[in-house]
Amino acid sequence: MTARNIRGFRIRGLVASLLMSAGTMILSAPASAQEAEVKAPQTASSLPLPDYHFQGTVGRTLADSDPAKFPALTRPPKGAPNVVVILLDDVGFGQFSVTGGGVPAPAMERLAKDGVVYNQFHTTALCAPTRAAFLTGRNEHASGMGNITELATAYDGYTSLIQRETATVAEILKQYGYATAWIGKNRDTPVWEASALGPFDHTPNGLGFDYFYGFNSGDTSQFEPVLVENHIPVPRSTDPNYHLTPDLADHAINWLKQAAEIDPDRPYFLYFAPAATHAPHQTTPDWIAKFVGKGLFDMGWDVYRELTLERQKKLGMVPPETKLTKRPEDLAAWDTLNADQKRLYTRMVDIFAAYGAKVDFDAGRVLETVRQMPHADNTLIFYIVGDNGASAEGHFDGTTNEQSGFNGVDQTWQQILPKIDQLGTKKFYNHIPSAWAWAMNTPFQWAKQTASHFGGTRNPLIVSWPGHIKTTGVRSQFHYITDIFPTILEATGIPMPQSVNGVAQRPLDGISMMYSFDHPEAKSQRRTQVFEMVANRAIYHDGWVAAALAFKPWQSDRTGFDIDKVKWELYDIEKDFSEADDLADKEPARLRAMQDLWWVEAAKANILPLDWRGVERFSDAVTGRPSPTAGRTEFVYTTRLSRLPESAAPDLKNKSFSVSADLDIPKGGADGVLFAQGGITAGWSFYLKDRKFVAVHNFIDMARYRVTSKEDVPDGKVKLDAVFEYAGKAKEFGKGGTMILKANGKEIGRGEIEHTAALRYSLYEGQDVGSDDGSPVDDAYEAPFPYSGKIDKVTVDLK
Repeated sequence: MTARNIRGFRIRGLVASLLMSAGTMILSAPASAQEAEVKAPQTASSLPLPDYHFQGTVGRTLADSDPAKFPALTRPPKGAPNVVVILLDDVGFGQFSVTGGGVPAPAMERLAKDGVVYNQFHTTALCAPTRAAFLTGRNEHASGMGNITELATAYDGYTSLIQRETATVAEILKQYGYATAWIGKNRDTPVWEASALGPFDHTPNGLGFDYFYGFNSGDTSQFEPVLVENHIPVPRSTDPNYHLTPDLADHAINWLKQAAEIDPDRPYFLYFAPAATHAPHQTTPDWIAKFVGKGLFDMGWDVYRELTLERQKKLGMVPPETKLTKRPEDLAAWDTLNADQKRLYTRMVDIFAAYGAKVDFDAGRVLETVRQMPHADNTLIFYIVGDNGASAEGHFDGTTNEQSGFNGVDQTWQQILPKIDQLGTKKFYNHIPSAWAWAMNTPFQWAKQTASHFGGTRNPLIVSWPGHIKTTGVRSQFHYITDIFPTILEATGIPMPQSVNGVAQRPLDGISMMYSFDHPEAKSQRRTQVFEMVANRAIYHDGWVAAALAFKPWQSDRTGFDIDKVKWELYDIEKDFSEADDLADKEPARLRAMQDLWWVEAAKANILPLDWRGVERFSDAVTGRPSPTAGRTEFVYTTRLSRLPESAAPDLKNKSFSVSADLDIPKGGADGVLFAQGGITAGWSFYLKDRKFVAVHNFIDMARYRVTSKEDVPDGKVKLDAVFEYAGKAKEFGKGGTMILKANGKEIGRGEIEHTAALRYSLYEGQDVGSDDGSPVDDAYEAPFPYSGKIDKVTVDLK
């Protein structure tokens, strides 16, 4: 237990007796000599290292002073390796060929051939918590990142503010002389700190990385991403063939080459985090052509799982006795679908596979560059194949827009089918059906978000260290994402400091994995691990797992939920690799002890209080998250503005508002966007086109409600007003309303907006003044569609 008071919590007598009894079945002490020999990192007193001060005699002049010599550059212990961490996004255990999946991954296979593959490695079931746990070496809630930042609350485990007492591995490596770079996805900056104004303490540059190139959001368009380089927005690419994954790989490769050319003997730490295979599933036409219509997934998700398990057994990735877990009752059997459904769902998974194969190719280019670098034979590589299981957030029929589910609205296959030929392009933010995600997690149950089961938490880990790992093959020790940090410290010989930058450090929750590198039969040294995500819970201890599924991945309505009525399951995973045989009824005493152990570990790890609210947690108004807009009702913009994050912009959702623009329109008119929030996923845009004033609301890509002025907008000094009168009452979300357009106070247009996006326009788009950067809110223009006249000011009024 922590020192904090946990109201209403007590340790039951059974677990107390287990704690006191030696050799109990649950909490026994380490027994083997091998366990006792595991070494903790050496402890240093503090970082930063002491400043240099000349220790000799200083006289009146140089002639009276001792000779002085600058100290050597700060370097880690002799022989410390370079470190590369590659982390993919939303990947199932049975997705890529390296672990028996149907998506070919030759780059992963080559790395695995030269190293080891862990088949019992675990993540948190969600992206931001996994990434924080990796970076800090502490359990995700202990670092403050118990969920994604858009769902943050004010409890310690859920603030999304990585704590100073949980310094990152990059901060430690940097202070010991490593060059550090982070390329790709950053999910660990609070949304209210992600604007160009900062603060930057929780950005990659504030978390120990000298260089960052990527995106500060949960996802982004592969064709029209919102990127930053360190803190500076990256201009929109004008290359018609632009795609994000190769761009990220190119930046990683260029940084590696610069490191070799500038200081080849300085060790480097590269963290490469592509967006794939998170939605949107967008890739280039040449890669789509390699997969669509080739029959790779025509057998459907049920047979795919059977074939994948067979391949996994042949590869030795799962024990030969592993069973295939049952399909959830909510998911349809493939054979019950009609021809149009099969055609649509197959096309979706073909594109998903193409997207995944391309990220393997581009990550392979980075790995090939690493092989050509100085000291390539002393480079420790961790390839984490997913930050959680494959995502079922596309719901039953898939979707053209991932944001629809985050707004509590699902699409049907009938709505998606007419768009089938454009899926995978920049027009749509498409996502596969839940059943295909479930199949990608073969042989396990469930998917992303379900921290209760391995479908959400078990991801392949490939480790390569040429010249150091001498015994290749599969490793079956039970490990967690926090274990990467102490493994890096042990490999580099760098001690774990008690204090970093003046802040006493919370002990690491991770343990080093190096004991298993050359010992495939070594007993697992991780004895206990707690899991929790959106009230889905599990506890691992000494080969057993107790699991409690509170919500299915596609279940957004959580009213009337009672945590104490959730059914717990029990698995002996040393005999039951896939969690196929629930032993809860056969071992009630063990299950009871494991449940009690969960509460003990949850209290230690800052998991409490449990919070199972659904999509309403996306609302800043509901959670009270900090915001630079809090309490303000008027916003005046006199300069052109690009990509202000949604959480730092005026909140236009579920209320009346007005957008006014004071313009100087040249003779003959001017076109372009005056003000926009959001993009192809949802949002608002107000623009001039062909002398007409237009207001459009993109209702999560299911409809675009467009109101156009009936009269031309005059030349000269003009004030345009767009006044939205919300039809809903207080606390009624997603209602429609009336849009009124005015020019110099005169009404020039009026129309109805039937529905509005209630909770979130985008995870990555922002607000723009004078253009629509990123992807376009309205498909009637090509982004960025900058306004060609002069804007004196734009005013947003929420009063």
